Amino acid sequence: MRWLLPEHIEDILPEEAMRIEALRRSILDLFFKNKYQLVMPPLVEFTDSLLTGTGHDLDLRTFKLVDQLSGRMMGVRADITPQVARIDAHLLNRAGVTRLCYCGSVLHARPAGPGATREPIQIGAEIFGHAGIASDLEIQGLLCKAVAAAGVKGARTEGGHVAVVRALVQAAGIGAELEGNLFEALQKKDLPSLKGLTRKLDAKTRAALLLLPALYGGADVLEVAARKLPQLPELRKALDTLRALADACPIPVSFDLAELRGYHYHSGVVFDAYCDGVGGTVARGGRYDEVGKAFGRPRAATGFSIELRSLAAAMKPKKKRA
Repeated sequence: MRWLLPEHIEDILPEEAMRIEALRRSILDLFFKNKYQLVMPPLVEFTDSLLTGTGHDLDLRTFKLVDQLSGRMMGVRADITPQVARIDAHLLNRAGVTRLCYCGSVLHARPAGPGATREPIQIGAEIFGHAGIASDLEIQGLLCKAVAAAGVKGARTEGGHVAVVRALVQAAGIGAELEGNLFEALQKKDLPSLKGLTRKLDAKTRAALLLLPALYGGADVLEVAARKLPQLPELRKALDTLRALADACPIPVSFDLAELRGYHYHSGVVFDAYCDGVGGTVARGGRYDEVGKAFGRPRAATGFSIELRSLAAAMKPKKKRA
């Protein structure tokens, strides 16, 4: 049967295609209204630039092939954000704040989750050159407006901050190998493993790490964390940032202080967006100040990307005229 497509790769038929296109135009118009400039990175790049500054997860999701002209290894992009960071660092090379947006297909070697497509359509926005909380608040507000443009039900976000764990690890002088094992245990919320890994740590650090998996829920979680976690400057700053984002968020927000997605990629706030009718996330984002350094030009950066097909699938169907 020659017409069969690979697993988790699908055609988009007229009704869905029109819904996706209408949403794409609506969100891009929102970006343009807020002074974001459109860029269009290529579908393939050499892997030594495409995967620069990214985590191991992105490497595993990237299709690789050999360029027949140069003999060098190339990758089909699995995420557009690193490409936009490269454009900001090397092609635009601006001194001040830069706001960029994009929309395009990406390809995943493996689906991100059960039932997920391997060819998502990403649309997103990034701010480069501003390290303060004002840019995090702007990005959060823009994401909420973009999700609102779809008219979906039950829109909500879940946030975390990588500095919570990072501050505990650095204060205790934990080595790279143990840090990696702790990361895996916290991500899985594997308490038995976590208890074994922290057995030789000082009592205060051990108690804090064992508490993290339970710090999940509404804004009151931040107050519990402020009372029970060590008084470390970077940790306090992270909690203050999350509290400010919670106060400003126009949709329901929850927190998971053991969420370590992108731990080796992000440098501050991380957040996911959800809505009714979609099993996984419809958007992901956060701060990633270290990526620009990998391109030879340190730049503060924060942004988000929306999976356009998932968000469009959750849209309320419009009533047909009689």
